[in-house]
Amino acid sequence: MNILRTHAVLLATAGTALALSLTACQSGSDTGSAPATTSSAASSATGEAAGGEHAGASGAEGPTGAARPAESKRPARATGTGGTAGSAGEQASAATRVCAARDLTVTAAPQGGPPYTHLVLTAKNTSGHACRLAGAPHIQFLESHKQDVPVVAGSKPATPVVLTAGAPAYALVRLSDGGVDEENEPVSAFSVTLEGDSTVIAVSAPGKGGVAVDPAKALTGYWTPELRNGADDF
Repeated sequence: MNILRTHAVLLATAGTALALSLTACQSGSDTGSAPATTSSAASSATGEAAGGEHAGASGAEGPTGAARPAESKRPARATGTGGTAGSAGEQASAATRVCAARDLTVTAAPQGGPPYTHLVLTAKNTSGHACRLAGAPHIQFLESHKQDVPVVAGSKPATPVVLTAGAPAYALVRLSDGGVDEENEPVSAFSVTLEGDSTVIAVSAPGKGGVAVDPAKALTGYWTPELRNGADDF
């Protein structure tokens, strides 16, 4: 009986030890697997984060990367020059150099219709290149009258007068009112100077006897690219 009891106790003790051993193994296995899983998840998250940063950097800076959304939606910049066509033309005209006396040939002719008291000055560009004819002609008819003929402000053109090679410009000049009681003086030649150039241009008056000028009534218009009617202006 004692032998059987002792054997039973030994079996019970062995079973307890085996149970404790199995429990310890299971506990150690669970404890070891948890960090591995956590480490794997952390590595995966780190890899994804690094991959995302690398992909973002490649898209922003890489020469062969995919198109960047911010740039693909950006509108194309206009490459044309600013300003209207009219303003560009005026700027180009203003940049053209001013005509000098050596660039032009100036002639005088009677106006071809009433009033017959007017002359037409023609300035032809003979320089071979474009130039800008500024202002109005500075005219002096008589040696005894050294003042320039007054200019009619209303005849000023709206845009600069640019003469291409061979092109003419015109200025209308009033000599007198045509009255018989005027103090007219005969003029066979007179002087013209240009705006910005003090060189004197000698111009022959038309006709065999020249023209009759009343210095108190004489007027001149601005240079214009077209011939104008003096009766409309002065």
